[in-house]
Amino acid sequence: MDLLLLLLGLVLLLAGGDALVRGAADLARRLGISPLVVGLTVVALGTSAPELAVNVTAALSGSGSLSFGNVIGSNLANIGLVVGVAALVRPLDVQAVVVRRELPMMLLATGFALVFALDSVLAGAASSRYERGDGIALLLLLSVFLYYTAADVFRQRESRRGKVGMAPGSWSVPVSLLVATAGLVGLLVGAHFTVEGGVGIARSAGIPEAVIGLTLIAIGTSLPELAASLIAAWRGEAGIAIGSVIGSNLFNLLLVLGATAAIRPIPVPAGGVGDLAVLCALSAVLWGVCVTQERRVIRAEGAALLTVYVVYVSARALL
Repeated sequence: MDLLLLLLGLVLLLAGGDALVRGAADLARRLGISPLVVGLTVVALGTSAPELAVNVTAALSGSGSLSFGNVIGSNLANIGLVVGVAALVRPLDVQAVVVRRELPMMLLATGFALVFALDSVLAGAASSRYERGDGIALLLLLSVFLYYTAADVFRQRESRRGKVGMAPGSWSVPVSLLVATAGLVGLLVGAHFTVEGGVGIARSAGIPEAVIGLTLIAIGTSLPELAASLIAAWRGEAGIAIGSVIGSNLFNLLLVLGATAAIRPIPVPAGGVGDLAVLCALSAVLWGVCVTQERRVIRAEGAALLTVYVVYVSARALL
């Protein structure tokens, strides 16, 4: 029964996330927003909604280890799995603004998450956890990211004033809102089933909740990002592919982890600091790949990211 609940929850999460992204992205594009901004905001927030729904539900039910594993595991999957596979489909060109602003912001957010998890080292505490103050600090950093992104939207709106209209193949506004709302409902119901099934499997099999969150649930809730990035790469929309990954990682760390910790402190499970260190390393590698003169992620680099991710998660699940 736990397995059926988990599978049903993941299906609802994926279907709901897809519907939410489709409806919201259609509305955004009708407003003349660039693909990069759509990826950083609408697609990223929509595909991060499963993590937010799962983590808030887990926090309210007291499953903090599941919350940590889901966020960090999802971010690892976004860089290693999503970027890796998308680059294998087609090399991803990266805009200069991403290298200059969004990637450093992602590195900063990941660094904050790592520092906040070092209570036992920095403060001599018996154990490490994300306190409510840490969550509020992450939410404040989110407001900085949203400020700069909103400024970009307003600049683009001004430059395209008078050119906004119905894009080819667009839905009407009521239909787009209906699709997005249906997706949100699916996410909330799916989150409940996913947490119930995941915790049940972890307890019955003796597997730590953090490992379940880091692997199965994290990959499952990262599938919307994977699907969106694969489609974007296939169609040559590298802005959406890269933007959705960076934006999703930022929302996961700043909004999901921040809001969850603000609701209830999140304990850092055994091996959690190591997971964060690997996430920091992968984030730095992605920035290093994109900062080159060509500013693109080629197939060989995508294969390397994917290999590192598969090897690490496999080793982590067996420990």
